[in-house]
Amino acid sequence: MHATLRAPRVPARLFAFARNDEGGLLIFSLFLLACMMLSVGLAIDVMRAEMARTRLQNTADTAVLAAAAMEQTLDPRTVVEDYFAKAGLASNLESVSITSTANSRTVTANTNARLRTLLLGMVGIPVIEARSTGTATAGFTDVEVSLVLDISNSMSENGKMANLQSAAREFVDTVLDPDQPGTMALSIVPYTAQVAAGPSILNQLKVTSTNSWASCVDFKTSDYSDTAISPTTSLTQAQHFQHQPATSNPIDNPGCPQQAYEQIMAYSGSATALKTRINQLKPRHNTSIQIGMKWGVALLDPAFQPVVAKLVSKGEASPQFAERPFAYDRPGTMKVVVLMTDGENVDTWRIKSSYYDTTSERSRWHSYAVYDYAASKKQNWTTYVQTDYTASQADQMLSNICTAAKARGILIFSVGFEVTPYSASVMRNCATSPSHYFSVEGTQISEAFAAIARQISMLRLLY
Repeated sequence: MHATLRAPRVPARLFAFARNDEGGLLIFSLFLLACMMLSVGLAIDVMRAEMARTRLQNTADTAVLAAAAMEQTLDPRTVVEDYFAKAGLASNLESVSITSTANSRTVTANTNARLRTLLLGMVGIPVIEARSTGTATAGFTDVEVSLVLDISNSMSENGKMANLQSAAREFVDTVLDPDQPGTMALSIVPYTAQVAAGPSILNQLKVTSTNSWASCVDFKTSDYSDTAISPTTSLTQAQHFQHQPATSNPIDNPGCPQQAYEQIMAYSGSATALKTRINQLKPRHNTSIQIGMKWGVALLDPAFQPVVAKLVSKGEASPQFAERPFAYDRPGTMKVVVLMTDGENVDTWRIKSSYYDTTSERSRWHSYAVYDYAASKKQNWTTYVQTDYTASQADQMLSNICTAAKARGILIFSVGFEVTPYSASVMRNCATSPSHYFSVEGTQISEAFAAIARQISMLRLLY
């Protein structure tokens, strides 16, 4: 007989225990609970850190703005530290850095808050940091302004010259900030039939001399498509003559103004000197707006810098402007022309070359007005002159130089002072935009110049 081996019998209770899954969910639930507590702890700690960072950021932003303001007379670092001390956050201010230039200031504050975590320490993160940085820059742009003023004969009517002078003086006082010397440079360009550059400027340019009296030049039509007048530009000295009857000998009202106060005043920062020059202006001769605009724009073109440097060396321009005019693309630089007229361009004459090609003939026109000389010979004065350009050609030249200036980023304000609708259209087209044109009468010119001055002052602010 053979014996049969049998597997031992497993008790029924063990089978029941192995198949029983009661309590498994409890273990999983404990695991989920731990994860949830970790997530909640993370959320709470992150929220605490963000709240601290936000508070630090707000304090830093407020502090650096106050410290960077150009009107701030206190030490910028002291200002920032005081803000944090008053907010109870002095211990969280890590560093303050200050960068200053002649006309700007940058202040940066770095902060940090180290917070002990509530639950993240369980996973090895005992501290969480809340960092912030606040930076503010304040300052002024460097501004170059050409004030191009009509002093033609019609300005003697209706008190217009007195009104212009009052408006221009107020303009100077508004735009020149005594707290920011060297940032605002003003030039005055008086114009009639010509612009008297003055011997100091003319001697720095490449000018073909034709007489001993005129400090003006004649431009070619093509010159009005270019903003520059450089020391290497070939120019021709203007003729010296007067076509209207004269009251004295030599002539008293030539096309090229003769008095020192009628010459260009380049790159001044002195309100007193500028207003003195404005007060001296007198009405004379006729109107060539495009010539005034050409000179006004040229004074802002960097090609003119060697001339300005020479004027500074001779004491005829403010020393702080020796490097002006700045490059067009220089950051923080604004160039502005304020062009004013009370009339329209007119046909413009020159002495015929056949009557102006010898020394004795040129001397004749210094002694006699063309009208008077012709009358003494029982001739019509037109015998001796010819049209150099017509009024419409002058308007086109004005349009060309305005277009060239705007292409360079020069801001143009124009003022029509008791002008005709046609002249208003010409001046409006010259301006940067229609909103940069002002049409005024009487004392309204002061309001226009004041509005322009305010706009320039606001545009000066970098931030």
